[in-house]
Amino acid sequence: MVSEDDLRTVLEELHRLRTRVPRLTGALAAGVDGLVVAHDTPGVDPEGLAALTAAALGVSVRVADATGNGGLRELLVRGEHGYVAAYAAGRSAVLTLLAQDRVNVGRLHLEGRRSGARIGELLDAAEAAAARNAPARQAPAPTRARTTRTARTTTARTTTDS
Repeated sequence: MVSEDDLRTVLEELHRLRTRVPRLTGALAAGVDGLVVAHDTPGVDPEGLAALTAAALGVSVRVADATGNGGLRELLVRGEHGYVAAYAAGRSAVLTLLAQDRVNVGRLHLEGRRSGARIGELLDAAEAAAARNAPARQAPAPTRARTTRTARTTTARTTTDS
């Protein structure tokens, strides 16, 4: 579980990123499962964008694996009116950036990679701390297997005296 302070730090990083990259119109940090961590995406549904990013990542990871290019680092989609870029952010998160068509793509990649690394370090550390602080789960006691009893059969012996 990510603390409120960590979420606030991620959101601040997204705001700083938007000020560092001219023509950047939105920034979103999400889990690879498609759940929003933090966002600065005016005019765009963050939950929908996070879900679509997760779907695109799933396909992109398979393409990278199939071509032998190793683990996915980033994804860039260019549309008529701009770009959508997704960067790996630690073990279980992704940074998605939205930019206008005239963005400096080199600057977008430079700042996106840096912010993705910072956000990934923060979220991975928060996840590790949460795992350390979680109470140890005890394994449930093994249940005894109950054996089925078979009905006793008695053979009555009778003796006859003659």
